[in-house]
Amino acid sequence: MPKIKLSKNFIINVCKLALNEDLYPSGDVTSNLLRNNSKKKVKLLSNKSGIIGGLEFAKQTFKLIDKKIKIKIKKKEGSQLKKGDLIAIIEGNIKNILTGERVALNFLSHISGIATKTNRFVKKVNKKTKICCTRKTIPNLRVIQKYAVKLGGGENNRFNLSDEFLIKDNHIAANKNIREIIKNAIKFKKRKKITVEVDNLNQLRKIIGLKFDRILFDNMSPKTLRKGIKLSKKFYETEASGGVTLKNVRKIAATGVERISVGSITHSAPALDLKLQI
Repeated sequence: MPKIKLSKNFIINVCKLALNEDLYPSGDVTSNLLRNNSKKKVKLLSNKSGIIGGLEFAKQTFKLIDKKIKIKIKKKEGSQLKKGDLIAIIEGNIKNILTGERVALNFLSHISGIATKTNRFVKKVNKKTKICCTRKTIPNLRVIQKYAVKLGGGENNRFNLSDEFLIKDNHIAANKNIREIIKNAIKFKKRKKITVEVDNLNQLRKIIGLKFDRILFDNMSPKTLRKGIKLSKKFYETEASGGVTLKNVRKIAATGVERISVGSITHSAPALDLKLQI
């Protein structure tokens, strides 16, 4: 998978789009009621414990509105927060600060929320088991969400459909011949990894020995998963998916599986509660 890099230009362009969405066509009509030259210091605070992420998005949001706004960041990107922690001090024209408030907080709370939820999964498993995200992301926000996963200590699975071969249940249902599909993937591999999803051990036994990279065990009980890993670990990297929660992820990791993919860390992560306080 290509390495995700959030360049300054990328962040600025994303912030521009967000501000345009929030300000078109008449700007912040409410904040425009305030005096234009009123300057204030505003604190960015955490209302909950978690991991902070998206600080550069917040910074560029305010800078795009008013270059004179000063931002003193007190926490490192990806660092742990406690409730009530001071994250940053923002100083400048209060009208302009309030105009950028919601966009900045939306980026911060969403990125921090994903990083925080990812980290909770990471802490539940042993160091040998990787927690991975999936393609279950909000359209056009995938780069940002996968960046947040990395902040939380997780790993990025494939970024898009071009990165790897992932032969899933519906591919198999469409063709009915799992070995034929795998052989076609091997034929057109061109250095791309091949992952094959199985939902029972009979499927697994039919394909062991074919030259691909990873077995993805889907919705298997820990007992069945353990048997599958024993059969396949000499040949393939192992991954588990389906119905993974904070309550069962430790049991899944205890089977010896190398990777656990969790869709909820991107599609269902609650926003981290943050606020600006004058």
